Amino acid sequence: MTAIAAPTTEAPTSGADLIALDEHWSTHNYHPLPVVISHGEGAWVTDVDGRRYLDFLSGYSSLNFGHRHPALIAAAVEQLGRVTLTSRAFHHDQFGLFCRELAELTGTEMVLAMNSGAEAVESAIKVARKWAYQVKGVPAGTAEIVVAGANFHGRTTTIVSFSTDEVARADFGPFTPGFSVVPYGDERALRDAVTERTAAVLIEPVQGEAGIVVPPEGYLAAVRRICDENSVLMIADEIQSGLGRTGELLALDHAGVRADLYTLGKALGGGIVPVSAVVGDRSVLGVLKPGEHGSTFGGNPLACAVGRAVVKLLATGEYQERSRELGGYLHSRLGDLVGRGVAEVRGRGLWAGVEIAPGGPKGREASEALAARGVLCKETHDSTLRVAPPLVITAEEIDRGVDAIAEVVGR
Repeated sequence: MTAIAAPTTEAPTSGADLIALDEHWSTHNYHPLPVVISHGEGAWVTDVDGRRYLDFLSGYSSLNFGHRHPALIAAAVEQLGRVTLTSRAFHHDQFGLFCRELAELTGTEMVLAMNSGAEAVESAIKVARKWAYQVKGVPAGTAEIVVAGANFHGRTTTIVSFSTDEVARADFGPFTPGFSVVPYGDERALRDAVTERTAAVLIEPVQGEAGIVVPPEGYLAAVRRICDENSVLMIADEIQSGLGRTGELLALDHAGVRADLYTLGKALGGGIVPVSAVVGDRSVLGVLKPGEHGSTFGGNPLACAVGRAVVKLLATGEYQERSRELGGYLHSRLGDLVGRGVAEVRGRGLWAGVEIAPGGPKGREASEALAARGVLCKETHDSTLRVAPPLVITAEEIDRGVDAIAEVVGR
């Protein structure tokens, strides 16, 4: 048996010492940039050595309202002084209000509260299968769900079973059956994949991890038609794309399309606590009965209090409008870099995938160079920078970030 090391009394304070601590004691399932953040406010963070950085990533859209938004902090502090957890064995005074307000905001009928985005996706999968057996009449144990290639819905064993990313899949099998993968944006392939056993189509209205990929015009409306024609549920994964990120409350709104179920997360917790939910039609979510699904922390009082404050911010429309207006400015500035070290810019609202031109720095190298210039964003795959600043960012701050990108990739 390995001896347990005695706890140390020394408290490292430098960034280098704290990184070394992480490297020694934590599992290496991430490869973070060498920045140790200790404070954050608005669109800015400060490291332990006192250097400030512009946050161009927003916790993968978890910080849509910036760091430590006063209304969200106030809601959390107030609830911390009352009660933080009851479990769902009992009712509490925040839960029903959270569910009602979130349903009203999203134009849905029922809410299933969970914690992480992956939990929300897993929950939607379970609900879709149960609906298929009980409502559609699919033979037991044969339900299938159609998904898109290059998807990212989380990293649980079920979800990586239908990932096309070998980094996510390799050495984690055997994989869960019941999924069919078709190319993203290919209406014909989707139509061909749907059978009488299909329970649902699970789709990202904008693919985030793939590099902020917007589907072809009309594709999402076609997904809705195919689902309607075949008595199939449409599930929209809006965990990254939702809650104002693209300039609408939900990215699917750009297509004028409604899903049967939406998975929400990240920004729903305001960057304070993990909060996720599946929202949708009562006729679908209503198939769940007591004991069939649950979470000790899902819908806890602290999460609901923060989630309610998030809903209140979104209900004003201010953040969606900021994303539309400043997103147009961001894409205009980034578009000027095409042909000057950038091959393509994709995205919508305050969300962009910057494809570095061949011969330029790799994504990791570019991210490190940006950090050295005081701008934090992160690569996806080898050649794409993900740009997703908080919705509270200003045009001047966008200029600062884009100018830094131009320096790093330009030639």
